[in-house]
Amino acid sequence: MKVSDKRKLPHRDVEVTIMGLGCAQMGNLYRLTPYEESKGAFDKAWDSGMRYFDTAPFYGYTRSERRLGTMVTEHDRSEYTLSTKVGRVMVPDETVGPEEDTYVAPLPFRPVYDYSYDAIMRSFEASQQRLGVLKPDILYIHDIGPYTHGDKHQHYWDQLTTGDGFKALGKLRDEGSTKAVGLGVNEWEVVRDAMEVFDIDAAMLAGRYTLLEQQSLSFMNACAEKGVGIVVAGAFNSGILAGNRKFNYKDAPAELLARVDALHDVCEEMGVSLQAAALQFPLAHPASVTVVSGARNAEQLTSNIAWFEQDIPDAFWTELHRRGLIAEGSPVPGAKG
Repeated sequence: MKVSDKRKLPHRDVEVTIMGLGCAQMGNLYRLTPYEESKGAFDKAWDSGMRYFDTAPFYGYTRSERRLGTMVTEHDRSEYTLSTKVGRVMVPDETVGPEEDTYVAPLPFRPVYDYSYDAIMRSFEASQQRLGVLKPDILYIHDIGPYTHGDKHQHYWDQLTTGDGFKALGKLRDEGSTKAVGLGVNEWEVVRDAMEVFDIDAAMLAGRYTLLEQQSLSFMNACAEKGVGIVVAGAFNSGILAGNRKFNYKDAPAELLARVDALHDVCEEMGVSLQAAALQFPLAHPASVTVVSGARNAEQLTSNIAWFEQDIPDAFWTELHRRGLIAEGSPVPGAKG
């Protein structure tokens, strides 16, 4: 596979390269990232043939959208695919501190959850202005579900349903302001619930269908049957598959560490990079259209591209199946997958 290869959303005229650049790091995720470093990552992506870029108002409290917009609008609009998100209204707030929600030096705009019709339309218009792009190709509802909202989930879900948040998405799609709509979340169950009440085109799913966990396999199969494209994010499961021993941004439990060690053993035996296997595995599922990888600078993205394009023998995947390290029925890359 090459990062410049392309796939299309099943039911919409939206084409993405099979590897995309996730732009949370452009918002100073975890540490300050100079503009020049962010631009280096973008330029490396572009020069490598990547043409899908994802951002959100929340990343850096609007910083990521501003930076990406500056970079991407140097290129012809027909040459790239862009996605952003709604679900938080960014409200001017001079009390924003030096670090908020893991973003360093966020800009002075406080995120306020709101999935209602009016809020989604306001959020979308603000993103258009920050990006300098009138018609983002994909618009995701950002971070909805019990994992995010706990006992307030029903309140926010009602904003999407009875509060006409989904209606707003439909209007933006129908009028051509965006080509495709869906959810960008960390929990597959809420995507399943959304599919029951609204015609979504895609879902950005972070960390829930990966080399480490395939509990969502039946859901992925349903997406393939219904033509809902899956944009894979968090392929390293917040870093545990890239060496940091974290899972869902916390210290990983012992049983998961043991599973990662077992995966690593097979990689060592067969001369395969664990990171390469992690990036390539989820794309083998027919529901998957692309994997989005975050990178802070050109050097990080260069490594990610090399892992993505590494040749992995079919025997490696066979061995993972034999040892019970990937779920029965999970598609794998290669001719024998």
